[in-house]
Amino acid sequence: MSKKSTAPATCPCGGPSLASCCGPYIAGAAIPPTAEALMRSRYTAYVQRNEPYLMATWHASTRPTEPIMSKEEKLQWLGLEVKSALRLRQRKAEDADPTKDTVEFVARFKTNGRAQRLHEISNFVREPAEGGLRWFYVDGSFPE
Repeated sequence: MSKKSTAPATCPCGGPSLASCCGPYIAGAAIPPTAEALMRSRYTAYVQRNEPYLMATWHASTRPTEPIMSKEEKLQWLGLEVKSALRLRQRKAEDADPTKDTVEFVARFKTNGRAQRLHEISNFVREPAEGGLRWFYVDGSFPE
C-alpha cells in the first residue's frame, strides 16, 4: 500500500491543497508571486520543519547564521490567519513601492501542550535573484 493519499490534503496555510497552493513554491517549481504567497509558503515550511526553504527565502541581510529549529522542540502548528489590514493597504496605496510589502498574520501553535499565538507584521522585499524577481522575508514586528 502506498503512503501517498489520492485525496488532496488541505494546505497547512489554509489553501485548498498543498499541490495547488504552497507545494510548488517549496519544491522550487514556482516562485511565489506576492509577499503574501511567500509568507503562506513559509508558514507551511515551518509546519513541515523545512529549514532549507525558510533560509532560502530569508533576506541575506537578516538571515540567521544558526539553525532556527531544534529536534527537541515539540511545536505543533494549529493554523494561520492572514489579516486583511486596511491600514496596511492604505499605506501601500500611498507608498506604492512594488519592491516592498508587508503582511500581517496570526499563527497559532502549541508548544509543550500550551496554545500560543504569534501576531506579526512581516516585511518583505522583492529583488533580482535566481529565476528572476523574488520576494524575501526581511523581518517582522509584533503589534499588541
